[in-house]
Amino acid sequence: MDLVRFCEQFIRPHQELVRVNYFSAIQKSRGKQDRQDLFLSANKLNPKFHLFLGKFLEKIIEHNGQKIKTFEEKETDVHIAVQMIRDIVLDQCDISILISADSDLIPPIDFINEIKPKHKIFVYFPPSRFSYDLKQKATNYITLHNHELKFKSSLFPDEITLPNGYVLKKPEKWQ
Repeated sequence: MDLVRFCEQFIRPHQELVRVNYFSAIQKSRGKQDRQDLFLSANKLNPKFHLFLGKFLEKIIEHNGQKIKTFEEKETDVHIAVQMIRDIVLDQCDISILISADSDLIPPIDFINEIKPKHKIFVYFPPSRFSYDLKQKATNYITLHNHELKFKSSLFPDEITLPNGYVLKKPEKWQ
């Protein structure tokens, strides 16, 4: 999915999308990592797309008496918080749009509202995700499950050629 194209569909004619900040961590499983690399490589072709990476830390959990190795994403919400505050302090935007349902992002929203009360923060909740607490802090909000056509019109073509000539091909799982 072309994230810049997706976000541009929500922008009004008198507005300009300055940048899309995307926060993630590199997947640990090889298949997921390969698909994530395709997704990120395609999006990085757009100069408005900016990538911020956290990391996954190994975590052992116990389930039904068995120890299971899993991974926990770290630093992502901190990167989001810092970047949101940075954009406000450096006067980089008039409106912040947060696509998340993570209530851990309430403290930076509270801080932004304290230092710049007129700054607008819109929260777009991903499909099947919602936070009542986050909704309460937002200037406005939408739920993205109502925007299937915007998702579909933001899909990349089946093949994308990188500037070096390498061709990215849509994985079978995404067909």
